[in-house]
Amino acid sequence: MKLGECKDIRFPWRGIIEAYREFLPLTEKTPVVTLKEGNTPLIKSENIVKQMGIDLELYFKFDGANPTGSFKDRGMTLALSKALESGSKAVICASTGNTSASAAAYAARAGIKAIVLIPEGKIALGKLAQALVHGAHVIQIKGNFDEALNIVKMLVEKYPMTLVNSINPFRLEGQKTAAFEICDQLGFAPRYHALPVGNAGNITAYWRGFKEYREAEKISSLPIMLGFQAAGAAPLVIGKPVEKPETIATAIRIGNPASWKGAIEARDESGGRIESVTDEEIMHAYRLIASLEGIFCEPASASSLAGVIKLYRLNYFERGETVLCTLTGSGLKDPDIVFKVSKEPMKVKADIKTVEKILEGIL
Repeated sequence: MKLGECKDIRFPWRGIIEAYREFLPLTEKTPVVTLKEGNTPLIKSENIVKQMGIDLELYFKFDGANPTGSFKDRGMTLALSKALESGSKAVICASTGNTSASAAAYAARAGIKAIVLIPEGKIALGKLAQALVHGAHVIQIKGNFDEALNIVKMLVEKYPMTLVNSINPFRLEGQKTAAFEICDQLGFAPRYHALPVGNAGNITAYWRGFKEYREAEKISSLPIMLGFQAAGAAPLVIGKPVEKPETIATAIRIGNPASWKGAIEARDESGGRIESVTDEEIMHAYRLIASLEGIFCEPASASSLAGVIKLYRLNYFERGETVLCTLTGSGLKDPDIVFKVSKEPMKVKADIKTVEKILEGIL
């Protein structure tokens, strides 16, 4: 089997644990809790590069196609499997949305309880709906994500629950499989890999995955890691926690990342960068991805493309290089944002002549 023949991308797909078992911390007693996560689309840009005049081989890894609509499922399948193996009867997490949705779904699949702490008024409706419908016990606190995380860390010291935020080591072990998939789908590691950074677990996990794949001689080189935070929530950029992070990209509205050290190591070891992008730059990229490529991602996801556009304009990239942007979540996670950047539907009489006049203007 030659490199690039997608040895591990096979059908019927059985989920990331079975696809990449040799790279994961499993035992014979580990039960597999899966919703068939992983094997998400790798989509080459056709229209953004043309319209923007970007001379790059640009790809999108759309992890919004996972079962609950975000990359979190990759880590949650392993975290819940190991929680069951340890005899846990409940899991708990703090979340700005995606972690709560994923934890609730996988806990339901595993047949155990899920408890979720969320910042009041700081969670997208689509994500809250998922946590509720999957039967999670949702507690809203009058505080931000960082305060919620501190509370759940103290709670697991007192009660027999498993914490499933990204500080759970099995979460990152599962998330690293996205790096394996990218290499299997491309046939090589991209020259640059850009992704959003909130709690910083994903950039940490990807870098781990790329390194393990090279050690296993599945790839011959490592990518340069590029992480992008929202300007109002950019602690890794300014070098200190942000007490009150603010951004339209709720999934990365985090002021004190749990995987801070791992993100810095990924940046430094790969020779990459961690930069900030404004909400305006994020929403511009959000519109481009949806209207030109047909991919509906949540705003935080678009920070990866926003950052690539920013660096391209600064002549950071060599022309023709391969750049891959991870899109971490589905746009249906945060549908209200659409109405802030799109026109409302036109309202007309139920008359063909009236519709034809409008149609003539469109065509």
